[in-house]
Amino acid sequence: MVNTFMIDTSYCWYTEQLEGTIERIVLMYFINGIPFTFDELEDLDKTEVDLPMIKTIADLEKRYNTEELYKYYAYLMYEEMHPMVFPIELENPEDLPPDFVEEEEF
Repeated sequence: MVNTFMIDTSYCWYTEQLEGTIERIVLMYFINGIPFTFDELEDLDKTEVDLPMIKTIADLEKRYNTEELYKYYAYLMYEEMHPMVFPIELENPEDLPPDFVEEEEF
C-alpha cells in the first residue's frame, strides 16, 4: 500500500522577522497539515471584493512566523517529505503552488 498525502491551502497571518517585523496575510500551502510554502497576496489574482473574506479566514487560522516555518521546513526535509523537493505521492498534485515545476527524472 502506497501512502498518499494531501495538499491544502488557507489564508493566514505570517510575521516575517528579519530586519524588522512585517505582518501580512499569505496563502499558506500545507502537506497533511504542515506548512511548506506560501504565496504573497500580491502574487494572486484577487480583487478588493475578496479581501474582507480573506481577512476573516486569516483571522480564524493559526498565525505563523519565520522561525516556525524554518522548523517545519527542516522537519519536512529531514523526513524527505517536502513536496517541492522530493517525489511524493500526492492525492491532489494540482493544488501545489502554480509556479511549481516538477523536474523530470533523467
